[in-house]
Amino acid sequence: MLKLIILIIYFAVLIGIGLYCRKNATDVNGFVLGGRSVGPWLTAFAYGTSYFSAVVFVGYAGQFGWKYGIAATWAGIGNAVIGSLLAWVVLGRRTRIMTQHLDSATMPQFFGRRFGSRPLKIAASVIIFIFLIPYTASLYNGLSRLFGMAFDIDYSICIVLMAVLTAIYVIAGGYMATAINDFIQGIIMLFGIVTVIVAVLKSKGGFMAAYEGLARVTDPSVTEAPGIFASFFGPDPLNLLFVVILTSLGTWGLPQMVQKFYAIKK
Repeated sequence: MLKLIILIIYFAVLIGIGLYCRKNATDVNGFVLGGRSVGPWLTAFAYGTSYFSAVVFVGYAGQFGWKYGIAATWAGIGNAVIGSLLAWVVLGRRTRIMTQHLDSATMPQFFGRRFGSRPLKIAASVIIFIFLIPYTASLYNGLSRLFGMAFDIDYSICIVLMAVLTAIYVIAGGYMATAINDFIQGIIMLFGIVTVIVAVLKSKGGFMAAYEGLARVTDPSVTEAPGIFASFFGPDPLNLLFVVILTSLGTWGLPQMVQKFYAIKK
């Protein structure tokens, strides 16, 4: 009952924020970019929660944590430094100035006006539309299964419920509502991941005990080397390097990430 009450309160907050932000979504610029007046903290959390979503927290964390052991930490470091910090240093200010100069609200619109090409604008729109479908599906799949396990709710109901709630607050409040909700979700994610780390370390008797336990883990399908999962280079450092590059630099071209540069306040 307590979990259900918390869930209902959370959903009510999402919808309430969407309705509150309706005043900022009176035109295209306000709806898509929040009037280019989204503050740094909201933008930072919006970027972070879009980046480190269910794909990273549920999928990558489980898959690469098991495959590489402690060496999977490099993926997190690469994502933070290259995928987040360096992306803002290289692209942030330049993208913000140029998109405002060209009066562009979306990536296809930016390409079309920057290069004076309507076919390029259409091609970018088609590419984004097609490839965001499996990306979004993976997010809904991960979150639905997570909600299903946590609250004992049917998987199909979770998907429909999240789709409806997302549609309500996005359509009502536009990007500003999304940024504020991302800020709240980011705080929850930070609290949650810290809680998970503390709980795991406590259950294993502390960091060193957990580290020693990880060194005893073996998986013949990955490698026969003893203690390899406690190595900071892991069983396959070259493959891990490619994973870090892909997950860090790949976000530089994702429209849902780049749009954060468009909307931040000067």
